[in-house]
Amino acid sequence: MTPDTIGAASDDADKADTNYMVPGLERGLKILTEFSPREPVLGAPELSKRLKIPRTTVFRLLQTLESLGFLERADKDRNYRLGVSVLRLGFEYLSSLELTDLGLPIIESLRDITGLTSHILIRDGRDVVFVAKAQSHAPIFSSVKVNVGTRLPAHATTHGHVLMGDLSLDEMRALYPEKPLERFTKLTPETVEELYERVREDAERGYAISQSSFERGISVVTAPVRNDTGRIVAVITTTIPRPEIDATLFDSGLVDKVRNAAGELSRRLNYRPAAESKYMKSLGLQ
Repeated sequence: MTPDTIGAASDDADKADTNYMVPGLERGLKILTEFSPREPVLGAPELSKRLKIPRTTVFRLLQTLESLGFLERADKDRNYRLGVSVLRLGFEYLSSLELTDLGLPIIESLRDITGLTSHILIRDGRDVVFVAKAQSHAPIFSSVKVNVGTRLPAHATTHGHVLMGDLSLDEMRALYPEKPLERFTKLTPETVEELYERVREDAERGYAISQSSFERGISVVTAPVRNDTGRIVAVITTTIPRPEIDATLFDSGLVDKVRNAAGELSRRLNYRPAAESKYMKSLGLQ
């Protein structure tokens, strides 16, 4: 075989390889790779220009990626940012998240001052996801099997109620179009309207307490974490492996300790109360 025939064979192999490529998938992945810590928010016009893809095609790709959770709207605008489903591609991404990087020492400190296992959770659509954990050293916690990556139904858990604290009733109806809601215990809300009332109560209180409302023998105290726009992006929670929370824990200031931890992480995410007020007003919740 001569060099010319070798080159021709190589070209044929390259052409054969490209025949198996899926243009839509390739374009979708290229869109995801355009997002970076330096440019976390991008819009369709800019992506169309960079990737030399027609704007109408980019809009369709963005909507598809949004429906799958890989992208989400930024500030209810036409701009997008990476969504939580990117986590499913590998937990290496977790270590690069500003939220977990900043939050881990905070929940470790919360664990140390309370003696309780502490977590950071985020919402992924209809689920809550545990993204960081500070395990208690007490032997009683060895029976609590909740690890990073664990998913629970948002509507049935106190964590989810707090994470949905800045959703409107219409947004909840879009998220839960079915009637009735799936029940896990007798305390699970049966309708979206009941869920919304529960969420609003927790939002107005500024924290939530659950005593065996989702899992028997497990109680939690949960508080919201907000980012620089005032949006709820996570919660910090402590777990008490008992059906009820002892009065001594309340007397020790447990609720304030959890709220302070959530407040500290919010401050590290550049949250300012004025931003929350502006955000809540934009949603018609104030």
